[in-house]
Amino acid sequence: MAQKKKKNDPNNRVVAENRKARHNYEIGEVIEAGLQLTGTEVKSLRVGHANIAESYASEDNGEIVLINSNIPEYDQANRFNHEPRRARKLLLHKREIAKLLQAVQREGMTIVPLKLYFNDKGRAKLAITVGRGKKDYDKRQDSKKRDWQRDKARLMREKG
Repeated sequence: MAQKKKKNDPNNRVVAENRKARHNYEIGEVIEAGLQLTGTEVKSLRVGHANIAESYASEDNGEIVLINSNIPEYDQANRFNHEPRRARKLLLHKREIAKLLQAVQREGMTIVPLKLYFNDKGRAKLAITVGRGKKDYDKRQDSKKRDWQRDKARLMREKG
C-alpha cells in the first residue's frame, strides 16, 4: 500500500525555486541531482534560506558544479560557517554527466537549476534541466498563448 505525502512534512518541501527559468529557457528533460553540502549549508536550507534564481551549472574537471547559488550563512554557527556563494558539486551518475555535457557542447544549451528541495528521505536535491535560451519574440508568443488559454477557459466557464 502506497503511503501518502503529508502536507506539512519537513522532509519533503521546496526550499528555492527558479521561476524565471521557464520564462527564459525552453525546458528539456528534468534530472534530479544530489548536492555536496556542508553541515551548516544543510541547516540553512532546513530553515528555508536559499536562492538559485541566477545560478547555473557548468563542467569542472569532468564534474558538474553549481555556480552562483546563494545559501546564506547559518546564524547559530560561528567559526564553522560556510561561504555563501561557493561552487557546489552536483552528484550525478557518469552517464547523466556525459549526456548533459554533450548537450552543452554540441547543441549550445545551458544547464539550468529549476528547484532545490528535500526528498522523501530528507536529502537535499536539485532539479536541473538542459535549456536553450528563448529569444524575445518567443517569450512574447508564449505570453500571448498563455493569455489566450486563460481567456478561452473563462469564456467556456461563462457559457456553461
